[in-house]
Amino acid sequence: MRTLLIVLCLLFGSMTAAVAQVSVGISLPSVSIGINVPAYPTLVRVPGYPVYYASSMDSNYFFYDGMYWVYSGDNWYAGYWYNGPWALVAPEVVPLYVLRVPVRYYRVPPPYFRGWRADAPPRWGEHWGDAWAQRRGGWDRWNRQSVPAAAPLPAYQRQYAGNRYPQVEQQRVMVSQSYRYQPRDVVVRQHFQEHVVQKAAARSERKQEGSARQQEVKRASPPPERRSEEAQKSAPPKAAPQQRDRDDQDKGRQGKGAAPEPRREKGEEKGRDRGEEKGRGEEKGREKGEERGGDRKK
Repeated sequence: MRTLLIVLCLLFGSMTAAVAQVSVGISLPSVSIGINVPAYPTLVRVPGYPVYYASSMDSNYFFYDGMYWVYSGDNWYAGYWYNGPWALVAPEVVPLYVLRVPVRYYRVPPPYFRGWRADAPPRWGEHWGDAWAQRRGGWDRWNRQSVPAAAPLPAYQRQYAGNRYPQVEQQRVMVSQSYRYQPRDVVVRQHFQEHVVQKAAARSERKQEGSARQQEVKRASPPPERRSEEAQKSAPPKAAPQQRDRDDQDKGRQGKGAAPEPRREKGEEKGRDRGEEKGRGEEKGREKGEERGGDRKK
């Protein structure tokens, strides 16, 4: 892996040094390095250095310039949150003050550290070879009287442990909103701008666009009261109850024919029969009277 990264750096040599280091030196934060930090670690300042180390962890775990740095399996990794995810860092772009941390602050030193001075930095030139030493010439010489101030610890991350530990997209947003420190190292600063600030801003823009679309949909759709009124207006008019009753009666007559005449009561029929008989009796009486009158005249 180290050889591949060096080759990639050479292939991109036509680019500016800073851009080449950023694009090749620190990968995307997606690497699992086999360590688990369930809660925010105790970080102690390395005396005389702008670097912190995890004094109670069984890991070579550091904090510098706004990022966490871990040396594991002969590789350097970096991340913006205390439990990763981690990005692989090429040896050529590891910050100088991280490389300068004395051997005694490596909680799990690799075997090749044996015999090296505890109060001096690891002999990276011997370990990584002449090509690396030429690229990082003078890395182990600096003015100890002009050491820069240490970056503030991201204490806001203490409250996010266990199930509350955020996902990568949430991490970027939280870092950009809660941690105002700007890295000094060229590689770290450009990586921070490209993979934290810009992506967090893009995520925020997508969220705002989604919210704007929702507002447009709400404005285009009438409120429930208006929809109800429009539905009532478009529905056919309902007939009045009396009109419905008459319509139902008419439909019944059309279906069954003309309605039968109302039935008369028995008393009414008997009275009508008696009246008719009485009328016939009176007619017969008149006829008999006329016959008698005629006989008298004869």
